Amino acid sequence: MTTTDAYVDLDGRCIDTIRMLCIDAVEAASSGHPGTPVGIAPVTYTLWQKFLRFDPAEPIWPNRDRYVLSSGHASALLWSLLHLTRVRAVDPDYEVLGTPAVSLVDLERFRQLDSKAPGHPEYRWTSGVETTTGPLGQGVATSVGMAIASQWLGARYNHDGYTLFDFDVYAQAGDGCMMEGVASEAASLAAHQRLSNLCWIYDSNRVTIEGHTDITFTEDVAARFVAYGWNVTSVSDANDLEQVEKAFHDFEAEHERPTLVVVHSHIGYGTDVEDTPKAHGEPLGPEGVKAAKRFFGWPEDAQFLVPDGVYEHFADGIGARGRAAREAWGALLDDYRAAYPELADEIERMQRRELPRGWDADIPEFPADPKGIASRDSSGQVLNAVAKNVPWLLGGAADLAPSTKTRLTFDGAGDFEPDNRSGRNFHFGIREHASAAIANGLAVSKLRPFWSGFLIFSDYARGAIRLSALMEIPVIHVFTHDSIGVGEDGPTHQPVEQLVSLRAIPGLLVFRPADANEVAETWRYVMQLRRDPAVLILSRQALPTLDRSVVAPASEVARGAYVLIDAGDGEPDVILIATGSEVGLALSARDELAGEGVRARVVSMPCSELFDRQPQAYRDEVLPPAIKARVAIEQASTLGWHRYVGDGGAIVGMHTFGASAPLKMLVEKFGFTPEAVTQVARERVAAARGTA
Repeated sequence: MTTTDAYVDLDGRCIDTIRMLCIDAVEAASSGHPGTPVGIAPVTYTLWQKFLRFDPAEPIWPNRDRYVLSSGHASALLWSLLHLTRVRAVDPDYEVLGTPAVSLVDLERFRQLDSKAPGHPEYRWTSGVETTTGPLGQGVATSVGMAIASQWLGARYNHDGYTLFDFDVYAQAGDGCMMEGVASEAASLAAHQRLSNLCWIYDSNRVTIEGHTDITFTEDVAARFVAYGWNVTSVSDANDLEQVEKAFHDFEAEHERPTLVVVHSHIGYGTDVEDTPKAHGEPLGPEGVKAAKRFFGWPEDAQFLVPDGVYEHFADGIGARGRAAREAWGALLDDYRAAYPELADEIERMQRRELPRGWDADIPEFPADPKGIASRDSSGQVLNAVAKNVPWLLGGAADLAPSTKTRLTFDGAGDFEPDNRSGRNFHFGIREHASAAIANGLAVSKLRPFWSGFLIFSDYARGAIRLSALMEIPVIHVFTHDSIGVGEDGPTHQPVEQLVSLRAIPGLLVFRPADANEVAETWRYVMQLRRDPAVLILSRQALPTLDRSVVAPASEVARGAYVLIDAGDGEPDVILIATGSEVGLALSARDELAGEGVRARVVSMPCSELFDRQPQAYRDEVLPPAIKARVAIEQASTLGWHRYVGDGGAIVGMHTFGASAPLKMLVEKFGFTPEAVTQVARERVAAARGTA
């Protein structure tokens, strides 16, 4: 046997080990997707072993290449690779622990409670997972943000002789990802941005859950991507390692466009359900497992077998190559730190999700003004004040920056485009879903992204917003045009149910500030978050800027809700709770009630999630349990407010969609006037006193 033959045989042994570990893991779980890992294993193996610049011993070094398994249902493939390459675990503080990211025991407990090998890849749960995937299309869309991050980081920090950032991004997808709209949105933008460091690997096995793809999906995907402006290459047989290597070399040689590698594979290759939907989402069964192992020349009764030489081969391949690349980068950073200490400090702070010294020094304080300013406008001012001092705060809008006021306007901000990779303003186009997914990709690359749109269109981005919360990454989602205050645009543009639906997402902080100073304090709080995404809900119409010498300071925003102004002497008869534009309405109602001898406390609740995190004593101080007369006021669905007003309270909110009319007419029609709120408050006070 020649040396070359031995090398090829060892490659084949490693590929088959991946396949068998995947089959065994799915069988042990009695759940999972064996077919895709078995079919595409040669391609993923080749990428990791011969091309991916990744050090298993230091899986978070900043200039590593990124690998995203967008077809997250094939997670057993990733868990097998993380195990065989001996990727080390990293704790939440980004300290490498030295224990395996995925042990053989984890594989044996695939899809079980507390296993590091869950049903789909989960960011921050298992080291080596670059982003959470599973909802199809999310992974490839997020990878666009990662590729943008590499380009932006390189433009800011690379200098002659110091190439600190030039990582490539690989995303592995299937037919389902290619069908999802978010993938199309992201692919279109990636082509426009000419992200030549981005490679999507399309596993075209032509099978989905319902059957063969010819029942729904007959387009020419390669031609579509050529039309976008991608470089497209193909592999006719996933098992042909020479073809696979050539495709990745083609990507490396491409310097103008993103690359799509179309791989023709056989789902469930070598099993008795090859090329059938049964290979997609169910275990092979005991006899099917034995048949597959016979096909691959594997011991039929062996389970979770890793043959001699496999670990060592991976160590000699990706392990040695990755370690050399990472050590060279570390030495380069040491020299860079001496040459460019301020930029090196930025890099290190960014990696730790820390902020520069004095980052909030220029946040404005807004003087009292009864005419006020729209919260979208005050937000734009605060955003620019902060972004000047936080160089890695960047973002844009889904074609709405003039309306959402999210454009960075200071000198040097610029637009991120193929001829200016250092620009900090992004034009995402009318692609809400991709905007949010790309922001996720920027965030997992340690940049601090924001993106914006109208609140009504948050529905289009919900999948990616939910993932930012699931991953615990500090993306800032900015939504304006927050209520029926949109007026003549009518119910198609007037959000009603969006606020409560965003509040329903665990871990997502939803802020609806009442005036310009609450906006400023919201930004101050949000910028310091390291693991919480936040949503800013902002108005189109002007909101009065409150006189903080009369009412409580806006810094109380950090508690989520606070007593804006109390009832005067004695306990309040009624508590008025409001958010955003309705806080001003609550203050007007308080004045009317005071004229009738009714003492009303006004509570501003810009972020109910933060309020719920406060100690019970503080919550009881703001909303004393003994005071049953309470009225919540918000131009949105009433769902969720009952936990604050209780059985004795009432909610002035929206029970239908809005209407197309000037705002003055809408507030009268839907009961958002001082007179209407005052009447509801009177009724609640009377009921509490037993005189109703």
